[in-house]
Amino acid sequence: MLTAPLRQGAQNLLLNCAGLSAGDQLLILREDPEFGYYDQAIADALVQCAQELAILTSVRTLPFDPLGGALSASVIAAMQAARRTVFLSRSGDQIRFDAGLADLNPIMSYALDADMLASGFARADYNGFVALKNAVNTHMANARHIRVTCPLGTDFSGPGAAFPTNAKADVSVTRFPMSVFAPVPVSGFSGVFMQQGFLVGTGSRFYQPYACPLHAPIGLHFENTQLTDITGAAQDVAAARAHYQNVAQMFGLEPFSMHSWHAGIHPGCAYKQPAAQNFERWSGGAFGNPRLLHFHTCGHTAPGEISLNLMDPTVTVDGVAIWNNGVFDPKTVKGGAEILARHPSIRAVFDAPEQQVGQGRNGHLTAQADSIGFARQAPY
Repeated sequence: MLTAPLRQGAQNLLLNCAGLSAGDQLLILREDPEFGYYDQAIADALVQCAQELAILTSVRTLPFDPLGGALSASVIAAMQAARRTVFLSRSGDQIRFDAGLADLNPIMSYALDADMLASGFARADYNGFVALKNAVNTHMANARHIRVTCPLGTDFSGPGAAFPTNAKADVSVTRFPMSVFAPVPVSGFSGVFMQQGFLVGTGSRFYQPYACPLHAPIGLHFENTQLTDITGAAQDVAAARAHYQNVAQMFGLEPFSMHSWHAGIHPGCAYKQPAAQNFERWSGGAFGNPRLLHFHTCGHTAPGEISLNLMDPTVTVDGVAIWNNGVFDPKTVKGGAEILARHPSIRAVFDAPEQQVGQGRNGHLTAQADSIGFARQAPY
């Protein structure tokens, strides 16, 4: 039996996001729940809700390729035969920058389990958050000056966002829930990004080690698209440099390239386990909360292979703090107040924002799963 919140989240995905109607064909592509990334209950909930809505539904389990191999011809054919395809699989994240799949318009679910689907994260009106994302994109593009700071000492700045001009510039999949604005290209920006806890992958390829533990914060200094220096404790600086070199060598990338950055816009997004319990799952599930801002690095094309992440950013646009110590205020963006007024479900998550974003016992991002030692890497 579906609970009312779970049904609301599923309907938001199927009706508001996917635009499905009775008689439409839905394909759900899921990864094996034994991987511990998506649970069985979220697939069951979507199937049951689709049946209630007379949406014809098929479910297919995808093999998971950590390095993101191409989808098989049979999977592509099944996607073409369906009205919409929903990925409950990291494969959907791995193809998000594949322009060749844009016409199929697959949906990638960043609600990873039934609890997330039943929460305000998935229940808040999808179309309202699309409108909010577009408002933020316009605000960033029209800006004259953008500055990002954080309590650890992050401080970088640059001009308004020079987004690519093509209509689907950020990704080739539909995100559900909509929880970030388009990545801001780093060209023209410079400064320092203070990274605490760990360096981690971007969800593009799941290599090992996926995370690089840090004992203390490091400063990553950059100018335009180039990382120019890393400062901090000697052991952490050496570990970070080695990690960049190793990951770049795996995939033939420019190690010290900086690509783009963006922050979460959805305060209903909660990640209730410490990131170090499962770095892969955290990197794909927590980023939508406004308490987190992340930077794509290691590679000249999105999303790179190493993600920098900070907590509680302040993003000041032309002198106004749009994010203030991790709190995103939509009313500071043109049209934001009207979006809140039209959508009580969105206003509700802003009135009671989630605070859990995978921080450890010390309240910060950390590579320590407990008080004893660093987290283990996932086996692939």
